[in-house]
Amino acid sequence: MLDKKRTACFTGHRNIPTEHIEKIKRLLDETIEELYQMGVLFFGAGGAYGFDIMAEEAVLKAKEKHHEIKLILVLPCKDQCRYWSEQNKIQYKNLINKADKIVYTTETYCNGCMHKRNIHLVNYSGYCISYMNRFNGGTAFTVEYAKLKGLKVINLFDRI
Repeated sequence: MLDKKRTACFTGHRNIPTEHIEKIKRLLDETIEELYQMGVLFFGAGGAYGFDIMAEEAVLKAKEKHHEIKLILVLPCKDQCRYWSEQNKIQYKNLINKADKIVYTTETYCNGCMHKRNIHLVNYSGYCISYMNRFNGGTAFTVEYAKLKGLKVINLFDRI
C-alpha cells in the first residue's frame, strides 16, 4: 500500500538563473535531509533538464549517506531527451542508470505526456519540492495541483 507521507516529488523550471544554481543545490540538500528525518524515503522526479536533474543529483547524493533512499524517475516518454544537447543527454542517461525505479507514462512523445507525468508525480506523493519563480506553465500547474491534492509544497525559490 502506498504511503504518501514517505514520498516526495519535484517540479521546477528547466531554465535556472546562473546566480541561483549553487543556492538551489544547497537548499535541495537541506530539504531532502529534512524530509528524510521526517521519514520520507522515496523521491520522484520527471527527468527534465534544469531543476529536475539538479533534484535527482541531490537525491543520489543523499542516498550515499542514507542507503534506503530511493530515486524514482517518472518520465513522460522513452524519447524525452531526443532533442536535447549532447551534454544534457549524457547527464540524463547517467541518471537513468542510477535510478531505483523508472516509470514511463507514455511510450513516445505525444500531446499531454508531460502533463500526465506531472499528475502522476503528485498523485503518488505527500510532499512537492519546487523551484517556481513564475505563475504560468507546467511547474505552476503542478504546484497548484499539488496544493489541491493536499500535498505540503516547499518552493525553494521562496528561500533564496
